[in-house]
Amino acid sequence: MTPEQESPAQSSAPSGARGTARPAPTGPQVLTGATVVLPTGTVKNGTLAVDGRHITETAPANAPHLDVSGHWLLPGFVDIHNHGGGGSSFSGTPDDILQAIRTHREHGTTTLVASTVTDEMDLLVRQAGLLSELAEQGELAGIHFEGPFISPCRKGAHSEGLLRDPDPADVRKLVDAARGKAVMVTLATELPGGLDSVRLLAEQGVIAAIGHTDATYEQTVAAIDAGATVATHLFNAMPTLGHRSPGPVAALLEDERVTVELINDGTHLHPAALELAFHHAGPDRVAFITDAMDAAGAGDGRYLLGPLEVEVSDGVARLVEGGSIAGSTLTLDRAFKRAVTVDGLPVADAVAALCANPARLLGLSDRIGSLEPGKDADLVLLDENFDLKGVMRRGEWVVAPRLP
Repeated sequence: MTPEQESPAQSSAPSGARGTARPAPTGPQVLTGATVVLPTGTVKNGTLAVDGRHITETAPANAPHLDVSGHWLLPGFVDIHNHGGGGSSFSGTPDDILQAIRTHREHGTTTLVASTVTDEMDLLVRQAGLLSELAEQGELAGIHFEGPFISPCRKGAHSEGLLRDPDPADVRKLVDAARGKAVMVTLATELPGGLDSVRLLAEQGVIAAIGHTDATYEQTVAAIDAGATVATHLFNAMPTLGHRSPGPVAALLEDERVTVELINDGTHLHPAALELAFHHAGPDRVAFITDAMDAAGAGDGRYLLGPLEVEVSDGVARLVEGGSIAGSTLTLDRAFKRAVTVDGLPVADAVAALCANPARLLGLSDRIGSLEPGKDADLVLLDENFDLKGVMRRGEWVVAPRLP
C-alpha cells in the first residue's frame, strides 16, 4: 500500500488542530476546566491529574496546571483494524510502519493494531515478524491478519489469486510468526477448515473474527458457537440482511458474545445501517474502526493495497480494476465527530465504541480505554465543535494543546 505517485503534500495533522500551540507542560500536570468523559458519566468543569505515564488521583503540589476550559477530555482512541496512513503501509518497511503509527496518533489513536492484507504466505510470515518487533517495543498493540483466509465471493479489495481456505496449519503458521502478538484473524468461517481454525484461535487466545464471508445465518451461528467473537466491518464484504435468508448480519447482531466493527466514514455505511447496529447490538458491543489504508492523512492519489492498485478520489479509496471500496482514508477523530454530530449518538456511546469496547477486546481494559487513576495517561482534547486540539499518550503530548 505504498503510494505509486505522490499527491500534493498535505499536513497529516487534523485541520481542527492547526493554529498556535500553547507550550505544553511536561512531567506531572493537572488539566482543569474541561468536560471530562468518565466511565461513571460526564463531569463538567472537571480536573484530570497526570504523573509520569499514568493518570493519578492527585498530582504533586507544584505540578503545573493547564486550563482547558470549553473543551472535552476523552480517553485516547483504540483502533483494532488499520492498514496504514500518512502515505505508508503496515505491509511496508519499519520506517513506513512508524510513519503510519505517527499519523494516526496525531489524530487521537493512542493504541493501534496493525492489520495485514492478503499476500503470499511467506511475505505475511516475514511481515508478522517485523510487526511483532514493533509490538514488543510498545509501538503497536498487536497484529490483525485480514486474509488470506477469506471468501473469493466477498474478497473486496483482496487479491483473489492469493486467497486460500483457512487450514488450521496455515492459520497456526501466521499466529506463530507473530510471536505472541497476534490479536485477531479474520476468517470466512464457512470455508473448509474454518470452524477448526476458529477453535484453534480461541485456544490460543486470539480473536477469531468473521468477515469477508459468504456464510449463511446457520453457518455464522456455528462459527460463533465455536468461539468467534468479532464481526469484521459489519455489513461490508458479507451478504445483505434478507427476510428469508438473514445471513451473517442477523446472527452477528443478535448474539451478545459478538462485538461488531463499524467503519463510520459516511461511505461504507448508510446512517440507518449504523443506527440499526447500535439498536440491536447496543453501545457495549460496537467498535468503531478505520480500516484505513495509506491515504489516511495523506490525500488523494494512486496507491497499492497489497498487490492491487487503488485510486483515492475525494477521500474515497477504490480499486482501479473493478471499483470495489479499498479500505478507507478515515481517522478516528473524524469517526468520533461524525458519530456525535451527524449520527446523533450520545458522547458516552461514541466514547465506548472508540475506547472502552476495543480496549476490552484486546484485554487491555486495566491500562487503557477510560480516564481512571492508575491507567495510562492516554487522552484526546477536543473543542466544543469536537475538533481535535491535543493528544497525549502515556503522559507525553503527541499533539501539543492548541487553545485560544
